[in-house]
Amino acid sequence: MTQNSTENTRIALVTGANKGIGYEIAAGLARRGFRVGVGARDTGRREAAVEKLRAEGLDVFGVPLDVTDDESVAAAAAQLEGEGGLDVLVNNAAITGGSPQEPTKVSASQVLEVVDTNVVGVIRTTNAMLPLLRQAASPRIVNVSSTVGSLTLQTAQADAVGPISAAYSPSKTYLNAVTVQYAKELAGTGVLINAGCPGYVATDLNAHQGHRTPEQGAAIFLELATLPDDGPSGTFRDETGIQPW
Repeated sequence: MTQNSTENTRIALVTGANKGIGYEIAAGLARRGFRVGVGARDTGRREAAVEKLRAEGLDVFGVPLDVTDDESVAAAAAQLEGEGGLDVLVNNAAITGGSPQEPTKVSASQVLEVVDTNVVGVIRTTNAMLPLLRQAASPRIVNVSSTVGSLTLQTAQADAVGPISAAYSPSKTYLNAVTVQYAKELAGTGVLINAGCPGYVATDLNAHQGHRTPEQGAAIFLELATLPDDGPSGTFRDETGIQPW
């Protein structure tokens, strides 16, 4: 069954959705009427998140998904096809890579691990899901990025966009660049792809030091996931508007 069937419920997949911003994106889309796949690699956390969301009366289902594993991603795509297709993909799964992150101290293995999750994982997942998205009426791809990946902001006001980081921040720069290339290739297909920044949100990634809540951080991604058909593609934005790459 695909989205071309008589099933009218829109389906979304959020990667890394068992906690934090990903969880709130999944919850927000479900509250907007989507049937949401909660993607996560940890079985216990995934099932706990699904149970919590269902307790709220939301239509969600678990999707075993490790974005660094080809077989896992292929299985997730097959599961989504069986669920009825896919209208919205939110690429949220990410890691920081730990410390140290100074370029003179970071290890090659750290950088490779971060890029494999934060960039290659997005490419792997997006490409696996695109055949389903292309069948949707209003397909949307949303990449969870950060202004720490903005070369413009890093250069102009380094203190405002996080500490020195040779793994995590450049991975978001790379993700932004990949988003632009997808937008160029998918122009005219109806598939809109955009990147967003949630702001400084209190999550596991920053030891809960952020001043914004995960729900506040999720808001921009809910907006990008539900853009009208004449909405933009290939942009990078936060709740205040377009941000520099």
